[in-house]
Amino acid sequence: MTTPLRQRRRAAATREILDAAGDHIASHGPAGLSLRAVARSLGMTVQALYHYFPSRDELVTALITEAYHDLADAVQAALDATAAPERHRFVVAAEGYRTWAVENVSRFQLLYGTPLPHYRAPADGRTTDGARRLGSVLIRELFAGCTDDQLARADFPTLSTEMRTRFDELPPESMAALPPPAVAVFISSWGHMHGLVVLEAFGHTSFIAPVQAELFRESMRNLVTDMHRRIPQAQ
Repeated sequence: MTTPLRQRRRAAATREILDAAGDHIASHGPAGLSLRAVARSLGMTVQALYHYFPSRDELVTALITEAYHDLADAVQAALDATAAPERHRFVVAAEGYRTWAVENVSRFQLLYGTPLPHYRAPADGRTTDGARRLGSVLIRELFAGCTDDQLARADFPTLSTEMRTRFDELPPESMAALPPPAVAVFISSWGHMHGLVVLEAFGHTSFIAPVQAELFRESMRNLVTDMHRRIPQAQ
């Protein structure tokens, strides 16, 4: 069935606005996003733009939602293109994450940089769906081949009663399917991976620019080796 002309025009205009907003963020940073400037760049009035995005928050929400899904798509595409053995697929996923971040710095900053003043993510979770999708891919690859029993016996000696209780209370759509020790291992692993990417994407490791990719790859390999030391053999 053919999409009505009005819907096609609206979809095309929405796409133009999102692209223009992305260009504006690339030039001025996420905090510099201006509906008036975006509208002016498209030759339209702010009032006309409001027909598509009723507020700055609505436009920011759409940009964040799309960026999370694009990042998740990039990670999955890297995995789909590899013939790496199961044990090394997390390294491939991490490299897909890094590549997207350094090639899309302004969008990565929108996701993980300083929170935008006065912006509140909507309660319906649109901005978190992509993040959860991304997390599920990374969890799947990090713990590939591990049973629930192995994950429950993961070696994380500093896991307090309070931390176990908090992890047990995570909502079902989060990481509740993982036992508390595995949650701790994953968050630590993700923090290591993400921290290195942030340092590079935001220019803090430019002094080692020629070897950043190699350092990241070896760091991720070491991370996976350490994780496997923490997960006991299947009984």
